[in-house]
Amino acid sequence: METHLSPTPVASFRDLSLWWDSLPENELTDRIRPPLGGDQHCDVAIVGGGLTGLWTAYYLAVAQPGMSITVLEREVAGFGASGRNGGWCSALFPVTGSRLDEVAGPGAGRAVQLAMNETVREVGRVAEAEGIDCRFAAGGTVMLARTPAQWERMQAGFSPSAGHEATDSDLRLLGADEARSMVGATNVLGGTFTPHCAAVDPARLTRGLAEVVERLGVTICEQTTVQRIEAGMVVTDHGTVRAPTVVRATEGYTGSITGLKRQVLPVYSLMIATEPLPESFWAEAGMDGRPTFADDRHMVIYGQRTADNRLAFGGRGAPYHFGSRIRREFDRNAKVHEKLHETLIELFPAVRDARITHRWGGALGISRDWFPSVGLDRASGLAWAGGYVGDGLATTNLAGRTLRDLILGQETELTSLAWVNHRSPTWEPEPARFLGINAGLLLAGMADRAEGRRGRTTWHAGLLEQITGH
Repeated sequence: METHLSPTPVASFRDLSLWWDSLPENELTDRIRPPLGGDQHCDVAIVGGGLTGLWTAYYLAVAQPGMSITVLEREVAGFGASGRNGGWCSALFPVTGSRLDEVAGPGAGRAVQLAMNETVREVGRVAEAEGIDCRFAAGGTVMLARTPAQWERMQAGFSPSAGHEATDSDLRLLGADEARSMVGATNVLGGTFTPHCAAVDPARLTRGLAEVVERLGVTICEQTTVQRIEAGMVVTDHGTVRAPTVVRATEGYTGSITGLKRQVLPVYSLMIATEPLPESFWAEAGMDGRPTFADDRHMVIYGQRTADNRLAFGGRGAPYHFGSRIRREFDRNAKVHEKLHETLIELFPAVRDARITHRWGGALGISRDWFPSVGLDRASGLAWAGGYVGDGLATTNLAGRTLRDLILGQETELTSLAWVNHRSPTWEPEPARFLGINAGLLLAGMADRAEGRRGRTTWHAGLLEQITGH
């Protein structure tokens, strides 16, 4: 049974996230675009109005001003993960360098990492050049070690046997005092710092980018449900768009399109945000320059100091829903949101009495081998990008530039990267994927609790790696 979702009422868009709620008022009154007006032809049809689709449209429109490009979006631009994420414009790539080397040969991992490092700078460059006020702050990322097991893993990553190739300018190990001075959390034993990350407001980035591509001549059709994608055409509830090139840029919502249920798995990540915090808090907590932060637990957490001095904090832990279901009620899970609040207080006890003003969530996309990909099948004209495993805010930009080169038939450094034209296997049918993903979530929590008690990595972590392959 396929999942078909009805469009969201306009009035509820502010509830999507802190970022959406912070948009200027005219974003929600003047900028809801009309749906597709019937059958049409164009040069490139892009399915999905998130960052992948918009970056692809942007770079194609800049490179070929006369090209006709149509973006089709079921809700509004930035409705999905692009407008709800943690705001990390980061060089993180979910596949290790050694794995990329195995797939594409020695040096492939380093090439992807260098491309990702440059991508962070590219997002900042375009935002400044195009006047997109996304609150871009290139403060880097601090990864904390807060248990002996975390600290042991972190140090092991810098050992000669680990094959660590990054220079000190890319990633460096921090002692406890230096890590604590950057992010004043509790129980800090050490950490790492990379400069290759910026904190952003993702809704402002996405909505701003949508306005830019429209100025460049791109047509964005919102409130248009794509029902089927085929070679040379996209069938929607408002007509059929025919185009020699069709780009699928649907990430966690891929399964809502007929025939694509098992391509990309939607997994929920949830967030909370505090009220603006006083300077007395920041004097202790640090985060000058607004670095993003996390610690090295298995159940992923992530946070940032926002431009208006809130803590925006999120993490995994929400269950995967049988049949890859996506529903609006899944955006909020009282148990998971409360756990996030408890974790935030554990990290920063001074926020105990701070008001939580926003609670939200959304579905990110995971491919079966945890391997993002971008590609174009020249015979059919079908292109795609996605499977970012939650590290997609910057990666969408790399995808957009790569799709530009592929669609224009150009052989470049980007089109030779290891993720290009990678084909991930499909996910298992139910109930196997329901049992496997939720078992992985359970094991992640068990591994963190066991490490907290025993001070060392336990068997739970090894089993988790076997189940997920990651």
